[in-house]
Amino acid sequence: MMKTAFLVASLWACSVSVAGAEPCPELLNYKMTKLRSSEQIDFCQAFQGKVILAVNTASNCGYTPQFKGLEALYQKYKDQGLVVVGFPSNDFNQEFSEAEKTANVCYINYGVTFPMLEKSQVKGAAANGFFQKLIKATGQAPAWNFHKYLIDRSGNSVAAFPSAVTPEQLDSKISALLSAK
Repeated sequence: MMKTAFLVASLWACSVSVAGAEPCPELLNYKMTKLRSSEQIDFCQAFQGKVILAVNTASNCGYTPQFKGLEALYQKYKDQGLVVVGFPSNDFNQEFSEAEKTANVCYINYGVTFPMLEKSQVKGAAANGFFQKLIKATGQAPAWNFHKYLIDRSGNSVAAFPSAVTPEQLDSKISALLSAK
């Protein structure tokens, strides 16, 4: 009798937690491998409920110093729910072919601690699935490296910003999204 009551209570608790879980926004229904790793990031599990700044990056671009500003934003707001996600790409012929060299630029040269993903395409028919969704949502494909997409906590509202828009210029927009409930 005691075991049966415990089993029923356990099953009920599981069904309540599953029923109460927020469904994952379609945009975040994606997985990708981290840079220089075999670990995959499930965007729903890792990023749901957070404000996301997704950026296509390149190690040998005039905009590469933006890594410093991206990392500063991440450090300033990560505890409030911001995640910056870097997507290295050679679509504009400015990324190394070796993941180790890309990692050195990000982690050693710029001290990046936010998630960096494996090199992928971010424009055209061969763009990774996440960028295909971002392009569809905004009508804007990256025209160059360090194109930025800002996504609200619901994963539904997306805004795009060209490379010349610096991370510092996005500070007030990020702050407003983090404050919105």
